[in-house]
Amino acid sequence: MTDRFSFALATTDGAARTGAISSPRGEIRTPAFMPVGTAATVKAMLPESVRATGADVLLGNTYHLMLRPTAERIDRLGGLHRFMNWERPILTDSGGFQVMSLAGLRKMTEHGVTFKSHIDGSKHELTPERSMEIQRLLGSDIVMCFDECPALPADDARVAEAMRLSMRWAARSRDAFGDRPGHALFGIQQGGVTEHLRAESAEALTQIGFDGYAVGGLAVGEGQEAMFGVLDYAPAQLPVDKPRYLMGVGKPDDIVGAVKRGIDMMDCVLPSRSGRTGQAFTRRGVVNIKNARHQDDPRPLDEGCSCPACQNYSRAYLHHVFRAQEMISGMLLTWHNLHYYQKLMAGMRAAIAEHRFAAWEADFHAARADGDIEPL
Repeated sequence: MTDRFSFALATTDGAARTGAISSPRGEIRTPAFMPVGTAATVKAMLPESVRATGADVLLGNTYHLMLRPTAERIDRLGGLHRFMNWERPILTDSGGFQVMSLAGLRKMTEHGVTFKSHIDGSKHELTPERSMEIQRLLGSDIVMCFDECPALPADDARVAEAMRLSMRWAARSRDAFGDRPGHALFGIQQGGVTEHLRAESAEALTQIGFDGYAVGGLAVGEGQEAMFGVLDYAPAQLPVDKPRYLMGVGKPDDIVGAVKRGIDMMDCVLPSRSGRTGQAFTRRGVVNIKNARHQDDPRPLDEGCSCPACQNYSRAYLHHVFRAQEMISGMLLTWHNLHYYQKLMAGMRAAIAEHRFAAWEADFHAARADGDIEPL
């Protein structure tokens, strides 16, 4: 245990990296997948169940928590860790992505963004300074800069304008964050799918100085091929001795491809959202448990999986409770999916440490190609 935030790179295998982030609330093994607890809960899971899957860190959402129950109320109740019964590290996003998604409900200026709540229509303002204040009140271990994230596709002029505004907001975020030992502030690289804009953004962020760096503005409509094209160069534009975080990604093959290209941290709602809609990720691909083919199937979701859903229940049972709209369906499938994602990360960490990542990746893709993959 440490009283400061730090990152130690242990091994590289090509561009893939493994290491560890140290923080007062515990170690984060990298590459790491962060389950998303948008409203102070990972949907359908108890915190101890999330930890049992192998998760070292969770993600919370500034936008949703500032609206309900409010950051001030959480602070009065002892902070987000106590509030949601999760004592390990928490990363909070800045709220920028959610605010930018409120088409027709927001107005942006150099100062920040004013918007109407999607819950009750009440008016709010979010600026770099206010975002830092909210994340401080929440008690976040890893705080994200406030940025603008334009949807893709967009022309270079629009992307450049948003990126440069984000860099000015990054400097204001850095000033507002101040000196908080044991807590970290991450900058967010923008620039769309244009290499020279990404390079300009990386240079600006490095000059400001952050504890970690995110590759932002991807997984917003550009497609996997374009995303991997950016990841072929973007991580290398960022400091080698700081963690690199790809925001909002993704499907298992997205994650493997990102780690291959030098990413250390990822988050996505997909494993929990898919669990609630009857979709399970396995080493052979996706199982849609709602399909009638499973109603008489005594097998587990995945014979090689040690999660409670696979150890204790059949596909026939999981099909039944999903069709009956029983809550246990979402609970079991979400547990399975989060377990699968964490096993995926553990497998990559071990492969990188042993310099066999290329062989591991080939096996990963071969198993999916040979399996009975259903449409997601």
